Amino acid sequence: MPLAERITAKTALIGIVGLGYVGLPLAVNLARAGYRVTGIDVNRDKVAAINRGESYIQDIAATAIAEQVQAGRLHAVTHYDSVGELDIIFICVPTPYSESKAPDISYIQSAARAIAAHLRPGQLIVLQSTTYPGTTEEDVLPILESSGLKAGRDFHLAFSPERVDPGNRRFTVENTPKVVGGLTPECAELTRLLLGNLSAPVHVVSSPRVAEMTKLLENTFRAVNIALVNELALLCERMGIDIWEVIQAAATKPFGYMPFYPGPGPGGHCIPVDPHYLAWKARQYDFSSRFIELAAAVNEAMPYHVVSLVASALNLQRQALKGAKVLVLGVAFKKNIDDARESPARRVIEGLFREGAEVTYNDPHIPRFSVGGDTMCPHQIVLASQPLDQATVAAQDCLVILAAHDAYDYPWLVQTARLIVDAVDATRGVNGRNGKVVRLGAPFAEGR
Repeated sequence: MPLAERITAKTALIGIVGLGYVGLPLAVNLARAGYRVTGIDVNRDKVAAINRGESYIQDIAATAIAEQVQAGRLHAVTHYDSVGELDIIFICVPTPYSESKAPDISYIQSAARAIAAHLRPGQLIVLQSTTYPGTTEEDVLPILESSGLKAGRDFHLAFSPERVDPGNRRFTVENTPKVVGGLTPECAELTRLLLGNLSAPVHVVSSPRVAEMTKLLENTFRAVNIALVNELALLCERMGIDIWEVIQAAATKPFGYMPFYPGPGPGGHCIPVDPHYLAWKARQYDFSSRFIELAAAVNEAMPYHVVSLVASALNLQRQALKGAKVLVLGVAFKKNIDDARESPARRVIEGLFREGAEVTYNDPHIPRFSVGGDTMCPHQIVLASQPLDQATVAAQDCLVILAAHDAYDYPWLVQTARLIVDAVDATRGVNGRNGKVVRLGAPFAEGR
């Protein structure tokens, strides 16, 4: 039976390589749509958890996994032995960057080599990992064709960027529109046919390169606009203007404006990483993406600005940062999620340690948090989330709010703490703030 017919009949067997924040939601939703899905991941703990019907990602309920496992539509393995039996394989592995901000696609290459060893005619391979334009055709394609099979003739190849937004309850894998770029029109059509079964619209573009660039544009757009408000926040601090009030006022305009918010720096896999992928690729074409690189530089400077704010706030209390007890609230990269990838909290905590502060943290979503182990901070330190009780808060010289989790009682924190540096405007509207709270992007005098 042709692959298109198996997709329509939902008899096509699907594999997902990489069961993280992208792969696991995709696996669960494809299983829920009626397909039999095999998850592949080198992490034995993740594989065991899935096969027990447990979840390690906050956005995916354990009951959703257990239901599909019990129905026989979802299981996970640590090997590629079953790849030859599958009809469609998604690659959803991490794409980090090096310390010098160069792309690291080694996980993609490793997955492609493992798939190539089992590749058979008629299969569809879909890359979903965020990467620079050209990866599918310049890197994945040659590896897969090392099997002796020809892409577009013997097997199908496409790129469809992930669009996962951790913590977003409104837009999920099921209803976020998909973009697909196939090596050939048939490759694109098969991918469109499958992803269309997840209920969301599918937009087909002319090539994998267009789809890859689409993903980078989406996230670079956000990175640039975040950098704009971050830079304005620094200006507003000097001018004695509240950037948060400015943004709130500007957002009343019903056209030509979209609100973005300042903070300790963007986090997550995409926004801090993708502009560097694009800038790196641009240099291969003797093109300097100055605008993009400037935005990345502005955003990367924000954690260091937060450290300076802490030092200045303590100075108001006639206290040095060295030796001060500082409790960081929220190490996730945004509120109400359990994802700390590329979180600005890492650089903030490292900076506080370098200045001699005694640093601890609390995050109800993240029980352990690792900092250091890199050029900026050679010694790796693994911290454990501390209880947020009266004694702990009262013992601190300063609290630093980096993620405005709903679990935090901000009026109580303002009442109990000696001093707060609020990098995300979490304490807006809380009584008793003056004299205790220094906010990023707001008149510094209000902390006096």
